[in-house]
Amino acid sequence: MSCVIDGDGTAGQAAESVRGRAFAIGLRNRFRGITVREGLLVHGPAGWGEFSPFAEYGPREASRWWAACREASHQGWPEPVRDRVPVNVTVPAVDPERAAAIVTAGGCSTAKVKVAEKGQDPSEDIARVEAVRSAIGPSGRVRIDANGAWGVDTAVRMVRELDRFDLEYVEQPCASLEELGAVRRRVDVPVAADESIRRAEDPLRVRAAEAADIVVLKVQPLGGVRAALRVAEACGLPVVVSSAVESSVGLAAGVALAAALPELPYACGLATMQMLTADVTTEPLLPVDGFLPVRPVTVDEEALSRVEVDASAWRERARNAAEAETPRESGERDSPPF
Repeated sequence: MSCVIDGDGTAGQAAESVRGRAFAIGLRNRFRGITVREGLLVHGPAGWGEFSPFAEYGPREASRWWAACREASHQGWPEPVRDRVPVNVTVPAVDPERAAAIVTAGGCSTAKVKVAEKGQDPSEDIARVEAVRSAIGPSGRVRIDANGAWGVDTAVRMVRELDRFDLEYVEQPCASLEELGAVRRRVDVPVAADESIRRAEDPLRVRAAEAADIVVLKVQPLGGVRAALRVAEACGLPVVVSSAVESSVGLAAGVALAAALPELPYACGLATMQMLTADVTTEPLLPVDGFLPVRPVTVDEEALSRVEVDASAWRERARNAAEAETPRESGERDSPPF
């Protein structure tokens, strides 16, 4: 299978010649407003890479996703310090019965529960988290993710209410760093920052603002494993590595980041293959006893053919993203990404 970018994978040349194969895989439940996950797979001398920015991302933001794809396919990742990574099961904003079933099938001792879904009542969040706590048992860990949807007062009220189910932490309860800091000062539950650290200038602000106890890092939005490692070092806070609901090719980059971190005190949000109806490999990255193995992923021709779609639009997105890269993102200097 020939799925390559140009010779050495530099940003300028990649903008001229992007080749790859596109996929579209259904989701078992609606997530982030979508029911299908799409992306482009690229093969290079180091292996397979995935470029799968969400539809609303323009070339400038997508350029980091392209940098991560190029790193995976042309450079590879740092040596791991562990051979497996603990993971959590992710529970979308579903009804309590479905939430409990997802936790039971997930086989993990930690669950992340989506809350604050647009159009849903807070009572639905309470019922969902209660069902998850019951399903995972008293020794399991439960964390919630509001994706920045709450205001400060609502966040404080809901976190206090949901903490009766013994929350491990709350992820991105509000949108801004200032709001996160305000919530953090008023609740006893640790606060994790996700969306607040997606941009390169934000990591030091998170630390300076005392806005979070934990940072959630995703490889593609941050420009690759090495860039994410620099962000982790700059933040100086415990890290949870999470996915962007990629295929196993994209997930492998998240596993590589988690495997390379000096310390990994929390389970990672990388068990998201369970949310997809298919994959591009015959050996998906699925958890065993709550862990994912640290290993490369190889695309299987037959598996890919079942989910393959026309790649022309994705190749154009990749070209535009490559052209929008800054020298920092294209690897032309080694300074930290901020």
